[in-house]
Amino acid sequence: MGLMSGKRGVIFGVANEKSIAWGVAKQLRAAGADLAFTYLNEALEKRVRPLAESVDSSIILPCDVQNEEEIVAVFSELEKQWGKIDFVVHALAFANREDLKRPFSQTSRDGFRLALDVSAYSLVSMTRCALPVLKEGGSIVTMTYLGSVRAVPAYNVMGVAKAALESSVRYLAAELGEKGIRVNAISAGPIKTLAAAGIADFKRKLSVAEERAPLKRLVNQDEVGKAALYMLSDLSSGVTGEIHYVDAGFNIAAG
Repeated sequence: MGLMSGKRGVIFGVANEKSIAWGVAKQLRAAGADLAFTYLNEALEKRVRPLAESVDSSIILPCDVQNEEEIVAVFSELEKQWGKIDFVVHALAFANREDLKRPFSQTSRDGFRLALDVSAYSLVSMTRCALPVLKEGGSIVTMTYLGSVRAVPAYNVMGVAKAALESSVRYLAAELGEKGIRVNAISAGPIKTLAAAGIADFKRKLSVAEERAPLKRLVNQDEVGKAALYMLSDLSSGVTGEIHYVDAGFNIAAG
């Protein structure tokens, strides 16, 4: 019997096999969990569906997290097929490439709204829609980054969005604790993903992170997945409202 045998949950944010969300999915499935997946559009469905099917998932649903009706539809379908679920993984974020390239003071108003909506508010909306189907003892995990608490060059509006995300984690954890539902975040070090491609000079940032980290290496998707496995399992039954760092110690020396 695996650590997650008999547990079911949904993962938002897989884009391809290099996604942090996919690292999480692999670890959860290896531990015995049944998984559902979402995708943003037809182009991403072509990438997500084969990955989902490779871990025996039969629930693969469209969802634009800016559309409340689509989030509701996901959890309605999960309730229809599974009844209750045990966990939710929120592993998505977005900002306009132009707003990441500009100085932060030049961030557009629309770009600011977009980054905060997709990267932070989506967790609030997702949690609200998940509550009717989340079991007592359920767990919600999201993904953040050090740019939420330090000014990381070229991270710009995404850093502000991640700060809002982390604050949301604390408020949601405080609210949902009495329901027995835990909410936590994992702060991964820099990892080469599709989303990271929009950050200027990212290759150099990877090199700097590797050089400065006490372990003298970068973390990978599987290591983040193992941290998520801990956060989503009963091993962390007393942990909520936490930002858990998985970054080879980079945050120690990143200043």
